[in-house]
Amino acid sequence: MLENHAKLMQFFSSSDAIVGRKRLQKMIYILKKCDVPFEERYQFHFYGPYSEELTLRIEEMCNLGFISETKEEKKNYYQYRYEVTDSGKEFMERYHTELPSLNRRIDEMNEKSSRFLELVSTMLFFEHLPKEEISEKVFSVKSKQNYTVEDIEEGWEFIENIRQNH
Repeated sequence: MLENHAKLMQFFSSSDAIVGRKRLQKMIYILKKCDVPFEERYQFHFYGPYSEELTLRIEEMCNLGFISETKEEKKNYYQYRYEVTDSGKEFMERYHTELPSLNRRIDEMNEKSSRFLELVSTMLFFEHLPKEEISEKVFSVKSKQNYTVEDIEEGWEFIENIRQNH
């Protein structure tokens, strides 16, 4: 049971903080698609790939006191900041898990907007299709986001780079 929690704790420990629930969902999904062994199952949702399992596991980790979830007010919305607590650090000292180093990948994703991570995760969700069809899918299921051909090209470059950085 705690193996999946430990993997997520290693993810959180690889960054100062993760800001945003959508960002968190997309980052874990992208890492999973880069062969990092996260177990959470995803389905396609309003903002791209989403895992209810991940949401529940994060809630459990907050309840256990391993990570803190702080609600921050922005201009016209709220977002959540996730950070490892002292209890979480103690847990990590006792429960080791073997994951590849995540720091560089997490840093690269943290430099990108949630909108961009939503694009990349959507592209990866449909990566079993030919590239042209993936673009069509993105333009169809994400029409309100107004992604451009250039955005998709940048997405492919990002995917290639992040898969090489392990």
